[in-house]
Amino acid sequence: MAPAPSIAGLFNRWRKRKSRSKPLPHHVVFGQWGERQAEKYLRRHGYRILYRNFVPPGGGEVDLVCRDKNEDTLVFVEVKTRASEERGRPADAVDYEKQRRVARGAMAWLRLLNYPDIRFRFDIVEVLATSEDAPEITLIRNAFPLPEYYVY
Repeated sequence: MAPAPSIAGLFNRWRKRKSRSKPLPHHVVFGQWGERQAEKYLRRHGYRILYRNFVPPGGGEVDLVCRDKNEDTLVFVEVKTRASEERGRPADAVDYEKQRRVARGAMAWLRLLNYPDIRFRFDIVEVLATSEDAPEITLIRNAFPLPEYYVY
């Protein structure tokens, strides 16, 4: 598990820093707020955040790459933030295509680590902004499996 922090440090140096002359759209700011809430929640529940918003060159994306210290497992987390349940639970938005994108990002992360012999899983964190002070946060562990066409 030791190589993961060094990979995270490497990507932090490579990450492109874009100056923004325009303010971000509301949905992006809202999503970033949800990710910060999810990070706080995960830390309180024994997760160590290794990397945020991992987007490898070949495609794919992972909101949070974490280590579950309780189970010594690498966890790829998708965070979904909603203002209400009017259109269903936030996790309902993680359809098959989204799962494929997250899995593709996860495989790229594992490739960077030279496919270590470690356990990993995919979790979803739902953030419902019922109140800005205390959002409703739900962790769905093992939310979906690795798609069959990925050989690991």
